[in-house]
Amino acid sequence: MLAEMKSGVMDLKFCILMGSPRKKGNTIKLLTPFVKELELNNIPYDLIWLYDKRIEPCIACRKCQENWSIFGCHYQDDAREIFDKIRESDVIVLATPIYSWFCTPPMKALLDRLVYGMNKYYGEEKGPSLWAGKKLAIIATCGYRPEKGADLFEEAMKRYCKHSQLKYVGMIAERDLGYKTVFVPNEERAKTLARQIIDQND
Repeated sequence: MLAEMKSGVMDLKFCILMGSPRKKGNTIKLLTPFVKELELNNIPYDLIWLYDKRIEPCIACRKCQENWSIFGCHYQDDAREIFDKIRESDVIVLATPIYSWFCTPPMKALLDRLVYGMNKYYGEEKGPSLWAGKKLAIIATCGYRPEKGADLFEEAMKRYCKHSQLKYVGMIAERDLGYKTVFVPNEERAKTLARQIIDQND
């Protein structure tokens, strides 16, 4: 029960942004034990499938900079709902297959929108980061060895976190050996990442 949870963990909430187009693909297989660990600890989470959402690409119009308290984007799409879910969360998880050394298109579009909408740095005066202090983790799958396949995305997200005043807490990345092989994720690594994030909040 939530009332029986340890102090500090009780208020923890995750927002998982799923960048895979496949509901039964490798990335959800790697994410599943992570999610089960959250459920085991009665920690609430939102799992958002980005390919199911309409997320327009950022055009750097800076309309979002006019009001420092809201998302403020001129697009009327699903990014507004995701913005609210992130504001309500403590931990953001980017779950994505790696395409061309980076995340998938809807996740990239969302990250571009968020770096403007969350960070009120780009108007006539510099404002606050609306998500400062939140934690960010990566769960990735790729076709190359992770140190050659997911490393550039991880480095980009480290810089993204520093710029946005987020706390980067780590990445797990697993390799798919090919279309004729069966992908078997390292479930313990996924569980360990979840536990590490939870324990940091104790």
